[in-house]
Amino acid sequence: MTKTVLGIIGGSGVYDIDGLENARWEKVASPWGEPSDAFLRGTLSGVEMVFLPRHGRGHVQTPTSINYRANIDALKRAGVTDLISVSACGSLREELPPGAFVLADQFIDRTFAREKSFFGPGFVAHVSMAHPVCPRLMNALDDAARAANIPVTRGGTYLAMEGPQFSSLAESNLYRSWGCDVIGMTAMPEAKLAREAEIPYAIVAMVTDYDCWHPDHDHVTVDQVIKVLLSNAGKARALVKQVASTLGMERTNSPLGIETVLDTALITAPEKRDPKLVRKLDAVAGRVLKKV
Repeated sequence: MTKTVLGIIGGSGVYDIDGLENARWEKVASPWGEPSDAFLRGTLSGVEMVFLPRHGRGHVQTPTSINYRANIDALKRAGVTDLISVSACGSLREELPPGAFVLADQFIDRTFAREKSFFGPGFVAHVSMAHPVCPRLMNALDDAARAANIPVTRGGTYLAMEGPQFSSLAESNLYRSWGCDVIGMTAMPEAKLAREAEIPYAIVAMVTDYDCWHPDHDHVTVDQVIKVLLSNAGKARALVKQVASTLGMERTNSPLGIETVLDTALITAPEKRDPKLVRKLDAVAGRVLKKV
C-alpha cells in the first residue's frame, strides 16, 4: 500500500488547520531557498497531512516574493504525495459571487516576475501542462464538498496575474472576453512546479470579490476582501478536513500519470547536465536521476 501524505497550501485567510492530531510545526530546508514558513504536520482521519501557509503566518509574503520553488521542493522532501491549494480569488462571472468556491481545472499564466521551473540552462526539461489539475483530486474535492454541505462549482479557468495591485477595468474586461472564470495571484507557477515535481495538484479557488468589471463593484478594497476571507476560511478548513477522509490512507495514482511525468520530460544528455543543478534536483527529480 502506498500511503497518502496530503499537502495543503493555504492562501489568504487560511494560515493553519485546526483539529490535527499530533500537530507540530517543522522546518524543512530546501536548496532553492527559504520556504514561506515551517510546515504544520499532523494527521486527520488517519491521513498524514502537511500544511504550508503560502504567505507565511501573519501574511508577510507578497504573491511575487513567495519562493514557489522552495515551497514545492520542501513539500516533496516532506513526502507529500498529493497537493491541494486553497486560494483567494476574484470572480469574472456574475454567477460566481463572493463566497463561491470554484474547483478550477485550467489556468492562464500572466505572471512575469517569478522563477517558473526547477530546470534551466545545463539541464533542460519540458513537462505537459495540458491538464494541470489531477482529476482524482478534483473528484475527491467535489465529493468532500458535497459531504460537508459546501456548494462548489466544478471546472473553470483561473487567470493568474502578477499583482500585487488588482486589475484595471480594461484588464478585467479582457480576461472576461477570454472566457476566464476567476482571477488570482498565486496559482502560477505553483501548479507548474508541482507538475515538475511529479505531485498531483488541485485547487480550491475561493471568491472574495467581483474584481472591478462588475458595475456594482467597480473597485476592490482590502476591507471587503478580508470580510469575505474570514467567512471563506471556515468553509475551507471544513473542506480540507473532509477531503482527508475522502481520499483515505491508501493512495492510488493519478489517471494522468503525473507521478512519472519526468520519464519523458528530460531532454539534456546525462553527460551534459550541470552537476550543480543536478544536486539541487535530488528531491524533485530524484526518482529519474537514480536511473542514470
